[in-house]
Amino acid sequence: MTQKEFVKAVAAETNKALKEANKAAVSENTVNEVVKAEVSVATKALAKNDKIQISGFGTFGVSKRDARTGRNPLTGETIKISAKNCAKFKAAKALKEALN
Repeated sequence: MTQKEFVKAVAAETNKALKEANKAAVSENTVNEVVKAEVSVATKALAKNDKIQISGFGTFGVSKRDARTGRNPLTGETIKISAKNCAKFKAAKALKEALN
């Protein structure tokens, strides 16, 4: 699913809920701006090594990878791989159950 398809689906789901509550609909442009803001906030939080927990969905966090040695698959030469931080995601129980 692309971001455009995701935004369209979120807008449709949101407008369905808003219609049932007799409230005004939101545009796809508004939903797109919200999605962009969520990504920006999440990126900044993870850059500060914070966890992001979304109930029923999962937890985003940062894991540290130690430096190690590896091999260049083309030449077989030994190379040094530096330490780095990586984003990780752990699915919530509700999400796991929805998938299986």
